[in-house]
Amino acid sequence: MRPVPLKLGPGSDLHRSLVQLGRAQNAPGFVLGVVGNLSQVAFQCPGPGGPTVLQGDFEIISLQGTVGPEGVHLHLSFSDGDCQVWGGHLEPGSLVLKGADLLVGVLAEPAAEPPAQAPAAGQPRVAIAVKPGCPYSARALRMLRTLGIPHALVEPRAEGSVPQVFIDGVFIGGYDALAERHGRGELAGLR
Repeated sequence: MRPVPLKLGPGSDLHRSLVQLGRAQNAPGFVLGVVGNLSQVAFQCPGPGGPTVLQGDFEIISLQGTVGPEGVHLHLSFSDGDCQVWGGHLEPGSLVLKGADLLVGVLAEPAAEPPAQAPAAGQPRVAIAVKPGCPYSARALRMLRTLGIPHALVEPRAEGSVPQVFIDGVFIGGYDALAERHGRGELAGLR
């Protein structure tokens, strides 16, 4: 097992971020731990009916389940301001309030191997693998161009989701990982 940390900033969709992580790792895994809070929670209670959506300030108590290239199956429990505990199947639309730190245990090697070596002097520090027609690839490229960050286009390292973003030869993830680093101000030094 290989531990993979995932740090989510405000506004990140908890469900979609874990789906993207599963695709990027292209291997089965499971949630080892989580700490954080949510401004909006979408969850499915047992039985018929659609998801329940609540808005407010919710503390994540636990998140359990599987993550993989085919998708996720996650169960969430959380508390509201009155310490009432809620829970159910995590659905898309569960948004991080201030932050969430997760640790995912991946059971196999990652799909995307980092480039064999760090970029040579004078080469861009950022390398990105994209596919034509992929909206997340287009968004990642637009972000890099808008921020004035030099980047090299590379071939995808394995079948799986794109974009695949590398900084200084290290695979960091896809579009969400790039956007989160931008939100934390970590991309400015790459210009």
